[in-house]
Amino acid sequence: MATEELFKSLNLNSRNPRSSLIFLGTGCSSALPYAMCLLQPSDHPCEVCLQSVSVPPEQNPNYRCNTSLLIDYSHACGEHSYILIDVGKTFREQVLRWLTHHKIPRVDSIILTHEHADAVLGLDDIRAVQPYSPTNDIDPTPIYLTQFAMDSIVVKFPYLVPKKIKEGQEVRRVAQLEWKIIESHCEKPFITSGLQFVPLPVMHGEDYISLGFLFGEKSRVAYVSDVSRFPPRTEYVISKTGAGQLDLLILDTLYKNGSHNTHFCLPQTLDAVKRICPKRAVLIGMTHEFDHHKDNEELADWSRREGIPVQLSHDGLRIPIDL
Repeated sequence: MATEELFKSLNLNSRNPRSSLIFLGTGCSSALPYAMCLLQPSDHPCEVCLQSVSVPPEQNPNYRCNTSLLIDYSHACGEHSYILIDVGKTFREQVLRWLTHHKIPRVDSIILTHEHADAVLGLDDIRAVQPYSPTNDIDPTPIYLTQFAMDSIVVKFPYLVPKKIKEGQEVRRVAQLEWKIIESHCEKPFITSGLQFVPLPVMHGEDYISLGFLFGEKSRVAYVSDVSRFPPRTEYVISKTGAGQLDLLILDTLYKNGSHNTHFCLPQTLDAVKRICPKRAVLIGMTHEFDHHKDNEELADWSRREGIPVQLSHDGLRIPIDL
């Protein structure tokens, strides 16, 4: 079953949901196609990567940018806010391809899961979704991140961190951003653009903490893009046997087989889905080992056996949902 059909066939708590989730990117850090498969093809060239350059991306679910989610949140009054989770290396491409396709006029606020390249290196391109002003005379876009991530951003993008302009120094047009520090703690929620988010600290390798996020009242959604292990408290907050069943779990899966030191691979992902037991799940962060159509057929069999619908996501997928 195609991912779109999966969600058309499942009622996400409303016959006419006004909000939606748009998957701007569903691939790993290197994105797809994987350059090495094209630069140094093997005796059996990678069909997924070859397809990625031979079929237009909008027609090809195996073309994957860095993981990123846009939340189109409809307020009670009917106004919409647009909340972006992560701004990776491929952000400009995602803007040109998917924000235009889905007619998204702007980005109102940004949340960062962590400070790795595939989550933050598109920050310079935020100016593309802000009003134009040669003198930077615009309202800054709020960005929510941990102090650890902020310390890294100051080094990576010193010109994006506000500071007084010295006498004689020229004003240069850059993204205007307002940095807001959040805690890596499930008991420290925050609100942006009218929607509450609960930070979900997870291990991204045993020496590093990344954040997922829980959001939504009418439908409970958890987004976890970079995880190798769930701490018990985090798993409790999002599990059916803990704080309550999720309507949708969006979860990391890097490779089809084996294990990895900093990411779930499919065996660990499916084990986590069974433990957490959401009403349904979609997977993100895939390498070229995954063929969208073939592997979704296998996941459909798993879903029937386990009673939890699970499918691979794809770039550009839009899921209507009431939040």
